[in-house]
Amino acid sequence: MKFHIGYRTIKTAVGAMISILLAQYLGLENFASSGILTILCIKATKKKSLRASWDRILACVIGIVFSIVLFEVIGYHPIVIGLLLLFFIPTVVLFKASDGVASSSVIILHFYSSKQVTIDFILNELGIISIGIGVALIANLYMPSLDNKIEEYRYKIEANFQKIFLEIVNYLRIGESNWDGKEITETIQLLEEGKALSFRAMENHFIQHDDLNYNYFKMREKQFEIIERVLPIVTTISHTVEQGKTIADFIEELADHIHSGNTAIIYLKKLQQMSLSFEEMELPKTRKEFEVRADLLHFIKEMEQYLNIKSKFKGIEESMNANEKIGVEGN
Repeated sequence: MKFHIGYRTIKTAVGAMISILLAQYLGLENFASSGILTILCIKATKKKSLRASWDRILACVIGIVFSIVLFEVIGYHPIVIGLLLLFFIPTVVLFKASDGVASSSVIILHFYSSKQVTIDFILNELGIISIGIGVALIANLYMPSLDNKIEEYRYKIEANFQKIFLEIVNYLRIGESNWDGKEITETIQLLEEGKALSFRAMENHFIQHDDLNYNYFKMREKQFEIIERVLPIVTTISHTVEQGKTIADFIEELADHIHSGNTAIIYLKKLQQMSLSFEEMELPKTRKEFEVRADLLHFIKEMEQYLNIKSKFKGIEESMNANEKIGVEGN
């Protein structure tokens, strides 16, 4: 396994160091705990980091309140810690901040170790919480852009779609193919990874819901399901059928224009015209011709659905151009 130090690892290490140094510089007791909070709050995305920070702030505040009440009223005894956690954990879960249980338990143990509750000690613990979580939030203000990686996934998927379509064209024209089909399994993996990456990019926006890339991968996923359905149909169509050659020309043109924009309406019209021309042809004379014609009709219907899915998608290029236009008009 290759040794690798990622961007998040660097942020975690540097953030924990800064938290501890700052807490120690301010003369806070238990200053190392601020580093623990920073480590726990630095997440893969901004939204996850913000959620983790809120959970820990809420849980720590609840923990401080429980500590003050139970330790001061009942006493500083291990049995009280057990009793406190017995009520504290369900309370935190009730407030949907269960991820903060571990970190807030550290604060509770600080109170137990101090054997007394004073204003200065409460301020000390609040300082530790503020520094630890604050440094984590600042560290997560910047996230490396995933745009280039997402674009790379888009290009790979589109290249695989093109390859599959050209294999369909090849089979419709000559009736045979030595294709190994590796693009099928590769595309499945690319779609899953692309969705995960685009969702992660969405999680790095607090206000703007940049879901265009995620919708793109979902759109391609639906189209790919259709591609998987049409492949068995293609294998039943004889290359000697005139309509098969016409469809091959259409698929070849379609393969040359696979991109992130939205030009599906153009090919929907061409597909409709082709379907009408098929209807004007002579009726099949043999059972074999009838079966082939039925397969061709099925293929056309599936491709129509394939294009309809794309036509409902707001093209990425079109969206980018629209945003640029809005920006120009707004200045």
